Amino acid sequence: MSKPLLQVKNLTTKFGSGPGAVTAVNNVSFDVNAGETVAIVGESGSGKSITALSILRLVPDPPGKIVGGEILFDGIDLTKLSEEKMRDIRGNRIAMIFQEPMTSLNPSLTIGLQIAEPINLHMKMPWQKAYAKAKELLDRVRMPDAQSRLETHPHQFSGGMRQRIMIAMALACQPKLIIADEPTTALDVTVQAQILELLKELTRETGSALILITHDLGVVARYADRVCVMYGGKIIETASARELYGNPLHPYTRGLMASIPRLDQQAGVRLVPIKGQPPNLAQLPPGCSFNPRCSDVVERCRRDVPALMKAGDKHMHACWVSPHEAGHV
Repeated sequence: MSKPLLQVKNLTTKFGSGPGAVTAVNNVSFDVNAGETVAIVGESGSGKSITALSILRLVPDPPGKIVGGEILFDGIDLTKLSEEKMRDIRGNRIAMIFQEPMTSLNPSLTIGLQIAEPINLHMKMPWQKAYAKAKELLDRVRMPDAQSRLETHPHQFSGGMRQRIMIAMALACQPKLIIADEPTTALDVTVQAQILELLKELTRETGSALILITHDLGVVARYADRVCVMYGGKIIETASARELYGNPLHPYTRGLMASIPRLDQQAGVRLVPIKGQPPNLAQLPPGCSFNPRCSDVVERCRRDVPALMKAGDKHMHACWVSPHEAGHV
């Protein structure tokens, strides 16, 4: 069996130092295989985006710093590379689609220049050919009248069109891995569906792997092959999307499932929100960080931190109380 394209092993990222240091990513491990879509889900502040930025070494230093672990991409540990070599990888072999395209695109440069630049830089393609490639990419993401759009600026596009431009930029150098950080958060529901369908279709065509960061479990059900659920800077459950939806084990995962509407839900059944607020990463409670919000909490949960435990074929969760003991099965 071939090795995963990306292996994140015991990744830890901190902000600040001393007693006030915040561990935003705490001993996180997961793999991504070639051509696979892996979703990372959780509430705001759970560490999803910092995990993505850590992979590309984009965490601002100071105040942030990767303090432990390995990030193996094609067998190369990205944490050991110089900044110059990381620039060769960013946008070339690993691309990222950011959450808000208006802050990611340069307002003073044309769309054509911004898409053609990485092609010229990484693929050493002359500018004329790079512009022709940029036009092809805009056609590929179904941008109307792509040729004339090359000379326009980001403010002349809607949010959905700007996100299509970001996808075109991500695909420009045919990367092996694309990281999409909440790519549809600022878009209305119909445009969200279009963008996600387009992203899935294009990654399938190119064979690129995709890390999809989202808080929307509906998105995960439709587009992901595997899921990592994060809470308090840690992965607390991981499984295939089918297994996770059919048999969620961690109380937090079950809480997320219970708080979203489902097509098979009976009329009149109320959604059940997770009580309380996500934890302050600077002041995590002792034991399991979910224990103040958990309805299944026992004394051990307040004392000991659970590690990921195997619960089936490629299904792992970090909880001291099994669903059988809690009466959920």
